[in-house]
Amino acid sequence: MHIEIITPDSTVYTGEISLAQFPGKDGSFEILNRHAPLISVLKKGKIKLVDMEKQTRFFEVSGGVIEVRNNNIIVLAE
Repeated sequence: MHIEIITPDSTVYTGEISLAQFPGKDGSFEILNRHAPLISVLKKGKIKLVDMEKQTRFFEVSGGVIEVRNNNIIVLAE
């Protein structure tokens, strides 16, 4: 899957990943390859990404919106 994490100031991360975990407004959730289309609101917390080399990265967000479509994830983060 391809992911982009974008803030009002810059693109924080872009790359290929195998798993993403998000702090959803109604609870945390994970996105895996070929996930169904989704739009969700994020709350304050950490985004967890596992890249193709199995390295884990974390990004702190104050909130935002996520869109998943056709194996592409776009995060508009605060």
